[in-house]
Amino acid sequence: MLFAAIALVIYMLFKYKKEVISSKEIFKLLLVGVLVALHWFLFYDCIKLATASVALICLSSVTLFTSILEPIINKRKFYALDIIIGLVIISGIVVIFKFESQYITGTIIGLGAALAASLFTIFNSKFAQRNSPVTISLIEMLGGLGALSMYLLLTAGFSVKALSLSLSDFGYLFILSTVCTAMAYVMGVAVMKTLSPITVVLTTSLEPVYGIILAFLFFGKKEQMSTGFYFGALIILIAVLSYPLLKKVIFKPVIFETDLEAEKNILLNKP
Repeated sequence: MLFAAIALVIYMLFKYKKEVISSKEIFKLLLVGVLVALHWFLFYDCIKLATASVALICLSSVTLFTSILEPIINKRKFYALDIIIGLVIISGIVVIFKFESQYITGTIIGLGAALAASLFTIFNSKFAQRNSPVTISLIEMLGGLGALSMYLLLTAGFSVKALSLSLSDFGYLFILSTVCTAMAYVMGVAVMKTLSPITVVLTTSLEPVYGIILAFLFFGKKEQMSTGFYFGALIILIAVLSYPLLKKVIFKPVIFETDLEAEKNILLNKP
Protein backbone atom coordinates (compact mmCIF):
# COMPACT_ATOMS: atom_id res chain seq x y z
CA MET A 1 0.00 0.00 0.00
CA LEU A 2 2.95 2.33 0.62
CA PHE A 3 4.23 1.98 -2.94
CA ALA A 4 0.69 2.31 -4.32
CA ALA A 5 0.17 5.53 -2.34
CA ILE A 6 3.52 6.93 -3.54
CA ALA A 7 2.61 6.13 -7.15
CA LEU A 8 -0.72 7.94 -6.76
CA VAL A 9 0.94 10.98 -5.15
CA ILE A 10 3.42 11.23 -8.03
CA TYR A 11 0.56 10.98 -10.52
CA MET A 12 -1.40 13.71 -8.75
CA LEU A 13 1.62 16.04 -8.66
CA PHE A 14 2.20 15.89 -12.40
CA LYS A 15 -1.08 14.92 -14.02
CA TYR A 16 -3.98 15.69 -11.72
CA LYS A 17 -5.84 18.80 -10.64
CA LYS A 18 -6.17 19.54 -6.95
CA GLU A 19 -9.50 18.67 -5.36
CA VAL A 20 -11.11 20.17 -2.27
CA ILE A 21 -12.57 17.52 0.04
CA SER A 22 -14.06 17.90 3.50
CA SER A 23 -12.41 16.45 6.61
CA LYS A 24 -15.55 14.37 7.26
CA GLU A 25 -15.28 12.80 3.82
CA ILE A 26 -11.56 12.14 4.34
CA PHE A 27 -12.30 10.35 7.61
CA LYS A 28 -14.90 8.13 5.92
CA LEU A 29 -12.47 7.28 3.11
CA LEU A 30 -9.76 6.42 5.63
CA LEU A 31 -12.16 3.99 7.32
CA VAL A 32 -12.97 2.37 3.98
CA GLY A 33 -9.21 2.11 3.45
CA VAL A 34 -9.06 -0.02 6.61
CA LEU A 35 -11.62 -2.35 4.99
CA VAL A 36 -9.42 -2.56 1.88
CA ALA A 37 -6.40 -3.46 4.03
CA LEU A 38 -8.47 -6.05 5.90
CA HIS A 39 -9.55 -7.60 2.60
CA TRP A 40 -5.98 -7.97 1.35
CA PHE A 41 -4.71 -9.22 4.72
CA LEU A 42 -7.40 -11.92 4.91
CA PHE A 43 -7.01 -12.84 1.23
CA TYR A 44 -3.27 -13.50 1.52
CA ASP A 45 -3.76 -15.23 4.87
CA CYS A 46 -6.26 -17.54 3.16
CA ILE A 47 -3.61 -18.40 0.55
CA LYS A 48 -1.14 -19.24 3.32
CA LEU A 49 -3.61 -21.41 5.24
CA ALA A 50 -5.16 -23.05 2.18
CA THR A 51 -4.18 -22.48 -1.47
CA ALA A 52 -4.46 -19.73 -4.07
CA SER A 53 -7.31 -21.68 -5.72
CA VAL A 54 -9.33 -21.73 -2.50
CA ALA A 55 -8.73 -18.00 -1.97
CA LEU A 56 -9.89 -17.18 -5.50
CA ILE A 57 -13.05 -19.28 -5.23
CA CYS A 58 -13.87 -17.62 -1.90
CA LEU A 59 -13.42 -14.26 -3.61
CA SER A 60 -16.19 -15.13 -6.07
CA SER A 61 -18.64 -15.06 -3.15
CA VAL A 62 -18.38 -11.24 -3.25
CA THR A 63 -21.44 -11.42 -5.51
CA LEU A 64 -23.38 -13.19 -2.76
CA PHE A 65 -22.46 -10.67 -0.07
CA THR A 66 -23.12 -7.69 -2.35
CA SER A 67 -26.56 -8.98 -3.37
CA ILE A 68 -27.50 -9.13 0.33
CA LEU A 69 -25.72 -6.06 1.74
CA GLU A 70 -26.20 -3.53 -1.07
CA PRO A 71 -30.03 -3.36 -0.75
CA ILE A 72 -29.69 -3.01 3.04
CA ILE A 73 -27.05 -0.26 2.92
CA ASN A 74 -28.67 1.63 0.02
CA LYS A 75 -32.19 1.00 1.39
CA ARG A 76 -33.68 -0.51 -1.74
CA LYS A 77 -35.83 -3.59 -2.21
CA PHE A 78 -34.37 -7.07 -2.61
CA TYR A 79 -34.66 -8.87 -5.93
CA ALA A 80 -35.63 -12.55 -5.94
CA LEU A 81 -32.93 -13.31 -8.53
CA ASP A 82 -30.23 -11.95 -6.21
CA ILE A 83 -31.39 -14.25 -3.42
CA ILE A 84 -31.60 -17.31 -5.72
CA ILE A 85 -28.10 -16.73 -7.10
CA GLY A 86 -26.85 -16.24 -3.55
CA LEU A 87 -28.33 -19.59 -2.48
CA VAL A 88 -26.71 -21.34 -5.44
CA ILE A 89 -23.33 -19.83 -4.48
CA ILE A 90 -23.81 -21.05 -0.91
CA SER A 91 -24.47 -24.57 -2.23
CA GLY A 92 -21.19 -24.43 -4.16
CA ILE A 93 -19.32 -23.33 -1.04
CA VAL A 94 -20.93 -26.19 0.94
CA VAL A 95 -19.70 -28.69 -1.67
CA ILE A 96 -16.17 -27.30 -1.37
CA PHE A 97 -16.37 -27.55 2.43
CA LYS A 98 -17.40 -31.19 2.13
CA PHE A 99 -14.55 -32.27 -0.15
CA GLU A 100 -11.82 -29.93 1.14
CA SER A 101 -12.41 -30.11 4.90
CA GLN A 102 -8.69 -29.59 5.58
CA TYR A 103 -9.08 -26.03 4.30
CA ILE A 104 -12.08 -25.02 6.43
CA THR A 105 -10.15 -22.36 8.38
CA GLY A 106 -8.66 -20.93 5.21
CA THR A 107 -12.06 -20.93 3.51
CA ILE A 108 -13.70 -19.06 6.38
CA ILE A 109 -10.92 -16.45 6.27
CA GLY A 110 -11.33 -16.25 2.48
CA LEU A 111 -15.05 -15.59 2.89
CA GLY A 112 -14.13 -12.83 5.35
CA ALA A 113 -11.93 -11.30 2.65
CA ALA A 114 -14.87 -11.43 0.23
CA LEU A 115 -17.14 -9.77 2.80
CA ALA A 116 -14.65 -6.91 3.26
CA ALA A 117 -14.38 -6.52 -0.53
CA SER A 118 -18.15 -6.37 -0.85
CA LEU A 119 -18.41 -3.63 1.80
CA PHE A 120 -15.74 -1.34 0.36
CA THR A 121 -17.18 -1.78 -3.13
CA ILE A 122 -20.64 -0.69 -1.95
CA PHE A 123 -19.25 2.32 -0.06
CA ASN A 124 -17.00 3.33 -2.96
CA SER A 125 -19.98 3.34 -5.31
CA LYS A 126 -21.32 6.24 -3.23
CA PHE A 127 -18.00 8.09 -2.93
CA ALA A 128 -17.44 7.81 -6.69
CA GLN A 129 -20.49 10.01 -7.32
CA ARG A 130 -18.94 13.01 -5.56
CA ASN A 131 -15.14 12.52 -5.55
CA SER A 132 -12.49 11.72 -8.15
CA PRO A 133 -11.24 8.10 -8.40
CA VAL A 134 -7.60 9.11 -7.81
CA THR A 135 -8.43 11.05 -4.64
CA ILE A 136 -10.56 8.20 -3.31
CA SER A 137 -7.84 5.66 -4.05
CA LEU A 138 -5.04 7.71 -2.50
CA ILE A 139 -6.87 8.41 0.76
CA GLU A 140 -7.98 4.80 1.07
CA MET A 141 -4.44 3.54 0.41
CA LEU A 142 -3.21 5.82 3.20
CA GLY A 143 -5.96 4.56 5.53
CA GLY A 144 -5.04 0.96 4.79
CA LEU A 145 -1.33 1.71 5.19
CA GLY A 146 -1.97 3.27 8.60
CA ALA A 147 -4.07 0.30 9.74
CA LEU A 148 -1.48 -2.28 8.61
CA SER A 149 1.37 -0.29 10.17
CA MET A 150 -0.52 -0.13 13.47
CA TYR A 151 -1.13 -3.89 13.32
CA LEU A 152 2.56 -4.62 12.67
CA LEU A 153 3.60 -2.34 15.53
CA LEU A 154 1.23 -4.06 17.96
CA THR A 155 2.31 -7.54 16.86
CA ALA A 156 6.04 -6.73 16.58
CA GLY A 157 5.84 -7.44 12.86
CA PHE A 158 8.43 -4.86 11.87
CA SER A 159 11.91 -6.39 11.53
CA VAL A 160 15.00 -5.92 9.40
CA LYS A 161 14.52 -9.37 7.89
CA ALA A 162 10.89 -8.72 6.96
CA LEU A 163 11.69 -5.34 5.39
CA SER A 164 14.82 -6.40 3.48
CA LEU A 165 14.01 -6.92 -0.20
CA SER A 166 16.09 -8.38 -2.99
CA LEU A 167 16.22 -6.60 -6.33
CA SER A 168 13.78 -9.10 -7.87
CA ASP A 169 11.41 -8.79 -4.89
CA PHE A 170 11.46 -5.03 -5.23
CA GLY A 171 10.72 -5.33 -8.96
CA TYR A 172 7.74 -7.64 -8.41
CA LEU A 173 6.49 -5.43 -5.56
CA PHE A 174 6.77 -2.35 -7.78
CA ILE A 175 4.67 -3.97 -10.53
CA LEU A 176 2.15 -5.31 -8.01
CA SER A 177 1.75 -1.95 -6.26
CA THR A 178 1.59 0.31 -9.33
CA VAL A 179 -0.05 -1.65 -12.15
CA CYS A 180 -1.99 -4.31 -10.22
CA THR A 181 -2.96 -2.11 -7.25
CA ALA A 182 -2.89 1.65 -7.84
CA MET A 183 -3.90 1.64 -11.50
CA ALA A 184 -6.41 -1.21 -11.19
CA TYR A 185 -7.97 0.28 -8.05
CA VAL A 186 -8.40 3.73 -9.63
CA MET A 187 -10.05 2.18 -12.70
CA GLY A 188 -12.27 0.05 -10.46
CA VAL A 189 -13.49 3.12 -8.58
CA ALA A 190 -13.92 5.13 -11.79
CA VAL A 191 -16.42 2.69 -13.33
CA MET A 192 -18.61 3.00 -10.23
CA LYS A 193 -19.76 6.39 -11.48
CA THR A 194 -21.97 4.58 -13.97
CA LEU A 195 -22.16 0.94 -12.81
CA SER A 196 -23.90 -0.51 -9.77
CA PRO A 197 -21.92 -2.35 -7.06
CA ILE A 198 -23.37 -5.74 -8.08
CA THR A 199 -22.29 -5.13 -11.69
CA VAL A 200 -18.79 -4.12 -10.61
CA VAL A 201 -18.25 -7.26 -8.54
CA LEU A 202 -19.54 -9.37 -11.42
CA THR A 203 -16.80 -7.98 -13.67
CA THR A 204 -14.25 -9.68 -11.41
CA SER A 205 -16.07 -13.00 -11.59
CA LEU A 206 -13.60 -14.41 -14.10
CA GLU A 207 -10.70 -14.00 -11.66
CA PRO A 208 -11.12 -17.52 -10.21
CA VAL A 209 -11.05 -18.98 -13.74
CA TYR A 210 -7.76 -17.57 -14.97
CA GLY A 211 -6.39 -17.32 -11.43
CA ILE A 212 -6.73 -21.06 -10.78
CA ILE A 213 -5.16 -21.82 -14.17
CA LEU A 214 -2.20 -19.51 -13.48
CA ALA A 215 -1.82 -20.86 -9.93
CA PHE A 216 -1.62 -24.40 -11.30
CA LEU A 217 0.97 -23.32 -13.90
CA PHE A 218 3.14 -21.52 -11.32
CA PHE A 219 2.77 -23.82 -8.32
CA GLY A 220 2.00 -27.17 -9.95
CA LYS A 221 0.70 -30.04 -7.83
CA LYS A 222 0.49 -27.83 -4.74
CA GLU A 223 -2.56 -26.21 -6.34
CA GLN A 224 -4.12 -29.45 -7.54
CA MET A 225 -7.46 -29.95 -5.78
CA SER A 226 -10.00 -32.76 -5.54
CA THR A 227 -12.75 -33.36 -8.09
CA GLY A 228 -15.30 -32.21 -5.49
CA PHE A 229 -13.54 -28.83 -5.20
CA TYR A 230 -13.76 -28.21 -8.94
CA PHE A 231 -17.41 -29.30 -8.94
CA GLY A 232 -18.22 -26.78 -6.20
CA ALA A 233 -16.18 -24.13 -7.98
CA LEU A 234 -18.10 -24.83 -11.20
CA ILE A 235 -21.43 -24.34 -9.39
CA ILE A 236 -20.24 -20.95 -8.07
CA LEU A 237 -18.87 -19.78 -11.43
CA ILE A 238 -22.01 -20.82 -13.34
CA ALA A 239 -24.14 -18.90 -10.82
CA VAL A 240 -21.96 -15.79 -11.01
CA LEU A 241 -21.57 -15.76 -14.79
CA SER A 242 -25.25 -16.50 -15.49
CA TYR A 243 -26.46 -13.70 -13.20
CA PRO A 244 -26.21 -10.82 -15.72
CA LEU A 245 -27.83 -12.90 -18.46
CA LEU A 246 -30.70 -14.00 -16.24
CA LYS A 247 -31.18 -10.47 -14.95
CA LYS A 248 -31.36 -9.12 -18.49
CA VAL A 249 -34.00 -11.69 -19.47
CA ILE A 250 -36.09 -11.41 -16.28
CA PHE A 251 -36.13 -7.61 -16.13
CA LYS A 252 -36.49 -7.09 -19.87
CA PRO A 253 -39.72 -5.17 -20.50
CA VAL A 254 -42.36 -7.14 -22.38
CA ILE A 255 -44.38 -5.10 -24.90
CA PHE A 256 -47.56 -6.70 -26.19
CA GLU A 257 -49.11 -5.86 -29.52
CA THR A 258 -52.08 -4.18 -27.84
CA ASP A 259 -49.67 -1.90 -25.98
CA LEU A 260 -48.06 -0.88 -29.26
CA GLU A 261 -51.45 -0.17 -30.78
CA ALA A 262 -52.48 1.93 -27.78
CA GLU A 263 -49.26 3.91 -27.96
CA LYS A 264 -49.75 4.45 -31.69
CA ASN A 265 -53.32 5.70 -31.13
CA ILE A 266 -52.12 8.14 -28.47
CA LEU A 267 -49.54 9.54 -30.88
CA LEU A 268 -52.22 9.90 -33.56
CA ASN A 269 -54.64 11.47 -31.04
CA LYS A 270 -57.12 8.64 -31.51
CA PRO A 271 -59.47 7.53 -28.67
